Amino acid sequence: MIASVRGLVASVSPDGAVIEVGGVGLSVHCAPGTLAGLRLGEQARLATSLIVREDSLTLYGFADDDEKQLFELLQTASGVGPRLAQAVLAVHSPDTVRRAIATADTATLTRVPGIGKKGAERLVLELRDRIGPVAVGTDTSAGVLVGAWHEQVRQGLVGLGWSAAQADQAVAAVAETVDGTVPPVPVLLKQAIRLLGKTR
Repeated sequence: MIASVRGLVASVSPDGAVIEVGGVGLSVHCAPGTLAGLRLGEQARLATSLIVREDSLTLYGFADDDEKQLFELLQTASGVGPRLAQAVLAVHSPDTVRRAIATADTATLTRVPGIGKKGAERLVLELRDRIGPVAVGTDTSAGVLVGAWHEQVRQGLVGLGWSAAQADQAVAAVAETVDGTVPPVPVLLKQAIRLLGKTR
């Protein structure tokens, strides 16, 4: 496995770059955001993921290890190959993707070419429990972590008779109001119920 490459940027094309490492030019497929950070003739370091097929060895490159990890995680979902996983990262930042999956924001996911409503729902279903903590809110640096409380409140709302879609919407709304320390789950659940009561 080639985990990363560091070397001179020999060429840049619309869908990738050639990084010269020890006299060998490695062709690396990259999303536009990653390519934008490369400068011809300058040193660069890319986190990489090697995809092995019967007839090919394809190296995908990323600006950092976070993008690479998400790229590999996305491919564990049904019907997601390396090209689609890279397309997701070409459209959205890793934080946006994680937040969309954690909050079941299928509208954000379907902005990616090749992902329809059913594909977005499948991503949420298969990856929600494995996506890890997610920064939410407009200021991600001061955001809170969506983890256990998110799912507990959601399940509580569904158990009380609201639909999964209504529960997801309420949880997302509650997450936006949380600033700093996360209150206990019962407090968050009451807040979500109040929000849903207004929309009935």
